[in-house]
Amino acid sequence: METVVTFFNDIVWSAALVILLVVTGLYFSIRMRLFQVRYIVDMVRLMFKGGKSDDGISSFQAIAVSLAGRVGTGNIVGVSTAIFIGGPGAIFWMWLIAFLGAGSAFVESTLAQIYKQKEDGQYRGGPAYYIEKGIGGTFGKYYALLFAVVTVLACGLLLPGIQSNSISSSATNALPMIDGWMIGAFLVVILAVVIFGGIRSIANVATAVVPFMAIAYIIVAVIIVIMNIGDVPALIGLIFRSAFGLEQQFAGTVGAMIMIGVKRGLYSNEAGQGTGAHAAGAAEVSHPAKQGLVQSFSVYIDTLFVCTATALMILMTGMYNVSDGNDGLIIDNGVYQTNAAGEKDVSGTVTFTQAGIDSAFHGMDSFQEGFIGFGSYFIAFALLFFCYTTMLAYYYIAETNLVYMLRGRMQWLKIVLGLVLIGSAFYGTVSTADLAWQMGDLGVGLMAWINVIGILILQKPALKAFKDYERQYKLQKKGEIDEIVYTPERGEFKDHNFWVDEYPRRDEEGYSYPDRN
Repeated sequence: METVVTFFNDIVWSAALVILLVVTGLYFSIRMRLFQVRYIVDMVRLMFKGGKSDDGISSFQAIAVSLAGRVGTGNIVGVSTAIFIGGPGAIFWMWLIAFLGAGSAFVESTLAQIYKQKEDGQYRGGPAYYIEKGIGGTFGKYYALLFAVVTVLACGLLLPGIQSNSISSSATNALPMIDGWMIGAFLVVILAVVIFGGIRSIANVATAVVPFMAIAYIIVAVIIVIMNIGDVPALIGLIFRSAFGLEQQFAGTVGAMIMIGVKRGLYSNEAGQGTGAHAAGAAEVSHPAKQGLVQSFSVYIDTLFVCTATALMILMTGMYNVSDGNDGLIIDNGVYQTNAAGEKDVSGTVTFTQAGIDSAFHGMDSFQEGFIGFGSYFIAFALLFFCYTTMLAYYYIAETNLVYMLRGRMQWLKIVLGLVLIGSAFYGTVSTADLAWQMGDLGVGLMAWINVIGILILQKPALKAFKDYERQYKLQKKGEIDEIVYTPERGEFKDHNFWVDEYPRRDEEGYSYPDRN
């Protein structure tokens, strides 16, 4: 099976996808005149604005659900893998795809708001909805269906195993007496309790857990940076020199470095992949661009903050190895993890981060496999919460696309979906990490291809909404208007009936948004 998955992965993750992601992000950044820099203060302000109703969730809850999907194993194990395959320079390419990816995240999230609708008593939005409505016709319908099918398979079946595998690996490192199947049984219970409670239940858990764990994680990283503050300039220099092949020992790995940096950057921040747009479409806001800005900032939180924290902890302490692209190592610091078969795994595993923190807090000069310290326990704890909320977000994304396909029919399939995801999570705790990552990469790559092409076709409504937001923003600054509200004209775009027919009636007594089912 691993051979088949690898074959298709090589096709999906060709250089063409990397170029497409970078060029698309650069294009949108230029079209919106580096909005990700100009509006960064407004992004933070808007994060805590927005309403909450019986039909939708607040902007903060939406970004919490998005971050639940983004902040997970990609921020810890994904960074370790990037360093192992591409060396320190891979971190630069993760930064770059995050900065440029903010443009893609804005467009997809704004489109999700423009074309959202009410189904099953709550707002639903995302690529399937805006592709069908925005493109229209037979092509739009089947292209949207393609995205929905791929996303249900990816988020419901392929991706959960990566998260649970990381939980299992970190937990068994910290607590050797625990077996993977025990972790799997525990996950089955805690996933089932929340998954079947719907988006509000998921949003409530994400809102409580994600900010707390992200802040705690960054605090630990800051402490380690302060402890090694003298090494920071040289480390930053190493990252930049390596990124462009100027560091001799990494000169031969530039191609692999860029590929893995973009791949792991996308897996981590999901910009352009379309997953974050699902939570964006559920938010209650007065203008689509507001949620677009909020979702753009979530890319920064994920990659520029959390991923950078991981990279610094690993690189500062020297607890990493770097592959030469074959079976050897360019850098061998003796860091490894013993896998289920009893073999030494020197690749980018959770051990890099656990050993890095242990080294910083316990004064370890070299890796010691049997040592279990603060880092081992902290990362096991962090991954449990990060990956748990990520799997909850995966369920919501998969469910949204399933609801799109069902159109009010066969609602029992949502229960089946939940059971499949829970089964996939259990399997991930007892499977190999390589297969889990290969399957996850395949799902991410397929979604990215479909969604990026879709947002390039549908860019006009999102860019026009951004211009309208900028116009009203200037008026608000002058005190000429109180609130920025989206009021498009009928017929301006295809099938954006929510903002034309429904949102203007929100204050009418007894009015409720109609359910499309």
